[in-house]
Amino acid sequence: MATIDELIASIEVEFEAAHKRRDKATAEAKAILSIASQEGRSHLTAEEDERIAQLAVMRDGAKADADGISRKLGNANKIKAEELETSRSNEQVTATGVKPPNRGYENQGRVGVEERTYHRGNDRDGGGFIRDVARQFLYGDVPASTRLAAHMHEERIERASYMEERAGGVVGTGAFTGLTVPQYLTDMYAPAVAPLRPFADVCNTHALPADGMTVNISRITTASSVALQATQNTAVSGTDMGDTLLTESVQTAAGQQTLSRQAIDRGTGIEGVVIDDLYRRYATALDSTLLNQATTGLTNIATATTYGDATPTGPELYPKILGAISGVDAALLGFGTPDVAVMHSRRWNWMMSQVTTAWPMISQPTLDPRVMGENIGARYGAGARGTLPNGLVVIVDNNIATTLGGGTEDEIYVVPTSECHLWEDAQAPLFIRAEQAAAASLGVLMVLYGYFAYSFRRFANGMGKVSGAGLAAPVF
Repeated sequence: MATIDELIASIEVEFEAAHKRRDKATAEAKAILSIASQEGRSHLTAEEDERIAQLAVMRDGAKADADGISRKLGNANKIKAEELETSRSNEQVTATGVKPPNRGYENQGRVGVEERTYHRGNDRDGGGFIRDVARQFLYGDVPASTRLAAHMHEERIERASYMEERAGGVVGTGAFTGLTVPQYLTDMYAPAVAPLRPFADVCNTHALPADGMTVNISRITTASSVALQATQNTAVSGTDMGDTLLTESVQTAAGQQTLSRQAIDRGTGIEGVVIDDLYRRYATALDSTLLNQATTGLTNIATATTYGDATPTGPELYPKILGAISGVDAALLGFGTPDVAVMHSRRWNWMMSQVTTAWPMISQPTLDPRVMGENIGARYGAGARGTLPNGLVVIVDNNIATTLGGGTEDEIYVVPTSECHLWEDAQAPLFIRAEQAAAASLGVLMVLYGYFAYSFRRFANGMGKVSGAGLAAPVF
């Protein structure tokens, strides 16, 4: 039977899941209203009205669940308090005047510590953790659910910053979305490297709608008109506005790995390594899709500024970047401003290798005018790597192809992040599922998947890039 602490941990996870369901419904309703406001519409569409009503029901239901869970949590805490009081009463000792046999022992202090649910002492190779994951999803095993809930509660308390960095979150005990692998299982192994998702992490993110396989955006393609009135009491300019529906698909990124029961039972941390690697592959696949997918990926949407020099230099490349910025500025006219340059690590390091005796004639904010930019010194995947002379922030992303053009070229993307839209599940983009797909061969299948949609196409020519022979493989 589960201890009262384990029950409380499980209830707390349920409580947090109810709040997340409420917050998700509220966020989607706000997004619908915000879109209508941005488009200048005084009324919502019939579909939007219906969705708002559905979200209100979902929000009220989640709130009612949270209230019920809160009462259940209060009762559990009362039981815990009663147990503690009973324990203290039982520990009271009445002095008898008889000295203990081992004199001096009563003066010794002893310090205890509450053990983690999973640790090296009770689950050296992680087999217990992965068995609990499998039992939870295969059979709804209550003791396994309780242990996993307690583990996630410990993670939120002891590794809060790590939990924020992970792409996954925590929901109720029936799903365990974004389940975190115990740290000791992944501390020492050397994972397979992956480009991860540097560009995706700076996009303008939205909660993915709860239903449907498309995201629809209305684009005004015929504007109204204003002109000078010819004479008094004559007709003024009037043009009927028209829009075109932009539809972006909801896509699924997924991966799997079948583990043998022998690997789970006898291996050393194998399952933890597999789960962590699936997370890395998912992040990489999503980011690469945003950059390279046919038709809708950034490389195919961006308007090209060609740099074709066979003997490229940094001072020659920089004006091309400004040319791409100029094109985006002219296309968006204030609806978005280029603020990020996304490039491959080899291009950023090559740019840092360049030297010059000249500098821009117009000084730039925060930078010494005699330099061609600034290297912040951050590691890969940790956000901004540096700043260009005009203040453009550099994001390094090795999902950018290096086989373009003549076969060795990469590209530099100049984009307004406000117009790089990415929809992901508000709860968590990653999910772990475990099922015994091949019982006869003692196999356990681990599957990770998530849904997302993206769009860089709200405005024509709203993304820019620099490409051409000048971006062939650099020579250092």
